[in-house]
Parts: sequence; structure tokens; C-alpha cells
Amino acid sequence: MGTKVKAETSKKKILGMDQNEVNIFTRRYGIATVMIAMVILLSIVSPTFRTSGNIISILLQVSINGILALGMVFVITTGGIDLTIGSQLAVTSVIVGTVLSLTESIPLAIILAVATTTLFGFINGYLISKFEMFPFVVTLAMQLVIRGAAYIISGGYSASLANASFKLIGGGKLFGVIPYPVIILLVIAALAFVILHWTRFGRYVYAVGGNRNAAIASGVNVFWTTTGAYIISGFCCGVAGVIMTSRIAAAQPNIGVGYETDAIAACVIGGTSFAGGVSTIPGTVVGIVIIGLIYNGMNLVGINSYWQTITKGLLIIGAVMLDLLMNKRKV
Repeated sequence: MGTKVKAETSKKKILGMDQNEVNIFTRRYGIATVMIAMVILLSIVSPTFRTSGNIISILLQVSINGILALGMVFVITTGGIDLTIGSQLAVTSVIVGTVLSLTESIPLAIILAVATTTLFGFINGYLISKFEMFPFVVTLAMQLVIRGAAYIISGGYSASLANASFKLIGGGKLFGVIPYPVIILLVIAALAFVILHWTRFGRYVYAVGGNRNAAIASGVNVFWTTTGAYIISGFCCGVAGVIMTSRIAAAQPNIGVGYETDAIAACVIGGTSFAGGVSTIPGTVVGIVIIGLIYNGMNLVGINSYWQTITKGLLIIGAVMLDLLMNKRKV
């Protein structure tokens, strides 16, 4: 018996890592390997994929969903979910349109819109953390409330926006090369990385998602940590909503339907666990890029767009199954 144990120990030393280390390595770098493989494959299949214009196009395409995913990752890491993302985009759009039509002040329109979605994020977090309500139920109900508010503000009608300066937010480019939405995405990704990985609040987010009772026993303020995660999600929704409104040059109360799916997909594909307590910002960014590669690659090779949705769903299932396998959970 002792010989067998020694043999297994020696085997682990030869390999250089135990099973936990293998799991950590896979979680951190496995999805990046998949992304690199996709890039190589698409580069071979379609020469158009390798052009700088196409790369910029992919980043621009995922910029809005990417910002939403960077907010969503905080929520999922605490063990929650935010289904209000789509309706938050809509309410942002109509607020921006209304304020611009009344005052023509771009800063005021942006501040009021982002402040409103941040407030809705606070309400979501407050209901969930204060009354221990299920995140799915709260955000599902608030999704209807916020969407209804968008219709009330707009009267149910869309309105075109003729403000040329506002259109530059979504359509302008730095030095005529890098679209502003891509720059905003990178800035928010950097801020999210610092907050989640380098601050006390970030450690508390992981603690609450990993073991709520242990976090409470350790003195973590679960209420403000959970609420803070939803506030961040609401803020990101506001920023994404401003960009989207600028790009479509219209205030529409019916936009954003289904956008929560892409945000959740990016988080899960990037290694965020639905059980909470496990996530990384780099992984989420990779998940965002992979979704963009799926859309772009299939379009370049002429695959029907319906297959993109199927592929994305299968990726989510595969990512969840991998998470269950790595953590040895039983369904």
C-alpha cells in the first residue's frame, strides 16, 4: 500500500503538478488555447479574416456585448444573475433620446441615462441582498418593469437622433483607425480587472460567491458586496446603451432583446462558474472574443446565421459541463 502511494506521489512530481494545479491551469489557459486555435483555423480557411479591417470589425462587433459581460461577471461571481441587461439598454436609449431632444446636451443625456441604469442596478442588488430574494426572480420581474418604463418614457415610439457629435461616440475612430467603442471596451476591461483582482471589494465578491456563510463569519459585508456587483452591472448597461444608441442613431424602446444571453455566454465560456466564486476578467474577455470569432468566422465561410445561435448554445453547455467536471459536482 505504501509503495503504491509513493509511486503515485512520484508520478505527480514527474508531471510537475497535482490534479488541482491541472484544473487551475485548464481553467486559466484552456479557453485561451481554444481561441488561438480558432484564430489559426479561420486564418487558413479565409484569408479575409487576417486583414486588419476584419480584426477591427470583430472588436467593434463585440464591444457592446463585451461591456455588458464585464458587468455581468461581477454578478455571476457572487452567485447571482442579471436578466435586466436588455431592458436596461432600452431605457438608456429612450432617456438619451428624450434628453437630447429637450436640451441637446450630450453630457447631461449620458449622465442621466447611466445614473438611471446604475440606480436600477442598486434596486436589483438591494432586493436580492436585503430580502434574500432569488436573483433570477428579482431580475426577471425588474426586466419587465424597466422595459415598461422605456415604453412609457418614449410613448412606445422610436425617434431618430440627428446630433452629429453624439453619433461620434459609436461611429468615430481614434486617429481614424480604432473605433471609440473598442477603446471604451478596453478601458472598462482594465478597470474591471483592477476592481475584481486587486481590490478588497473584488476579494469580497469572490468570498460571497464561494461561501456566503464563511464570508459572513469572516466579517464581509455581504449586503454591500452583492449590491455593489449589481450596481457595476447597471453602470455597464448604461455605458453600453449609450454606445448602442449612438451607433443606431435612434432612441428605441424595443432594443436589447436577448442581449443577456451573449453576456452570460461570454462569462461562462470564459471560465466563470454559475455556482459563484470563480471567474477572471481575462477569461471573460477571451469569452467575448470567441463569440465574436464564431459570428465573424461563420459569416466569412458562408454558414447560415442560424447555426451561430446553435453553436453558442452548445458552447455554454460545454463550458458548464467542464465546470462541473473540474469541480467534481454531481448533477
